[in-house]
Amino acid sequence: SMSLREHVLSLFCSAVGTVRPAPMLKRAVKLQGGGCPQLLVKGQAFPVKRDLYLVGFGKAVLGMAAAAEEILGDHLVRGIINVPLGIQESLQRAGMQEMLLKPRSKIQIIEGAKNNLPDAEALKGAVAIQELAKGLTADDLLLVLISGGGSALLPAPIPPILLEEKEKLTKALASRGATIQELNIVRKTLSLLKGGGLAQLAYPAQVVSLILSDVIGDPLDIIASGPTAASSHSIQDCIQILTKYDLLHNLPKSVETVLSLSSTKPTAPEDYSHVCNIIIGSNTLALDEAKCQAEGLGYTTLILSTAICGEVGCVATLYCQLIRLVCLGFSGLRDGPLSDEVRGNLLQLAAELEIPGLNLAEFLQALRGLGPERPVCILAGGETTVQLQGTGKGGRNQELALRVGLGLHRAQAMETSSCPGSCEIIFLSGGTDGQDGPTEAAGAFCSPELVNEALQEGLNVEAFLSNNDSYTFFSQFQGGHHLLVTGLTGTNVMDIHAILIRAM
Repeated sequence: SMSLREHVLSLFCSAVGTVRPAPMLKRAVKLQGGGCPQLLVKGQAFPVKRDLYLVGFGKAVLGMAAAAEEILGDHLVRGIINVPLGIQESLQRAGMQEMLLKPRSKIQIIEGAKNNLPDAEALKGAVAIQELAKGLTADDLLLVLISGGGSALLPAPIPPILLEEKEKLTKALASRGATIQELNIVRKTLSLLKGGGLAQLAYPAQVVSLILSDVIGDPLDIIASGPTAASSHSIQDCIQILTKYDLLHNLPKSVETVLSLSSTKPTAPEDYSHVCNIIIGSNTLALDEAKCQAEGLGYTTLILSTAICGEVGCVATLYCQLIRLVCLGFSGLRDGPLSDEVRGNLLQLAAELEIPGLNLAEFLQALRGLGPERPVCILAGGETTVQLQGTGKGGRNQELALRVGLGLHRAQAMETSSCPGSCEIIFLSGGTDGQDGPTEAAGAFCSPELVNEALQEGLNVEAFLSNNDSYTFFSQFQGGHHLLVTGLTGTNVMDIHAILIRAM
């Protein structure tokens, strides 16, 4: 029989496979030829009356564009995509030819946003996209490809604001502790294309956006700052934020000009009837695929949440307590003081973490009904945060895996009863983009046995953790067998966490 490690690896790979650009686009988009050709997107039909254009921006857009061009064929007249600096070379090196455009492609590629920061190259691309959108007519169709990282690749400050001025203001806000949401509201307000600006420029053409979400909850107006979605914020919100951080009175002249002009303009509600935004890839889709696979392998499978967020230590504790609860159930101790205590801990942790949309009580009820005859798989997704204290190498996924391993080891050491020693357990945490921190790993696998082994070798797990050095820790074992190394995937729907447990 396959090991738990092989099982969990195959679940991760199938989840990522389902949101890779080519399969994802081919599932969602078809072109029907004939007298009046139609673009079919997830069952909705858009007539291609005259010309079909394509624009895109984001970290996964190159692969999306390659697949789109294949599907659209000769109907595509022209395209422009803004992608991260160096991505073509990286994909070429990784041998991922299918993610690259064919020679003589009708799509122009502009690489920019070095280190994910808006720069002159990204601005050049944004201006080209803006010009293309402005020239469209009611008979044209504009296909927009959007993925995470799209915000930095589409900078187009409202004149007379200069890119440097907008950046300086964003930095000033960030240094005063503004949240990412607040930064985005200010950025959108001062931008021509964000917050629905691109869709408005393309009017009266039909605009169809295909979106790969890397944001918890898939909010259309937040992913890549929502260039084709109505903004849920007003100019007043922007002014309020600038006031809150005491920046309203020393703004660059250009920003003052734009804010005063915008606030005097009557704001008629903008019309978005020509726009259709469709999420074609997300963490939810990836987890659903992993769940199908796990059930096929004989696991009783539950999805905890696609919105896991919060400090990595707290999230690790939540997972350790969940695993303890399943193991207690396997040992026939589902109803007893110990299980009640663990359930109480879990509810308290969930309340502290404030994970959006998580109904833990309902999840625990579902766990209650499980018998020990079938192994259990618990899946989750999202993005944790790490407070960096050390100078080691690692990333949030490797650190989460190591913290879960350590937590399970401690629970075993404390409990003389049959739990969790009577279970075989593996935990995996991995980034769907194939990257986790500054290392070649996407994440890591961990089990309580690994921590036992480390302690016998005289390795101090806590010391590795306090130095944020999880990568170095995992590298010590059997040629990095516990590191998850996938290489670049060309997609990104945040992270995937998987727990597999079977009775021994």
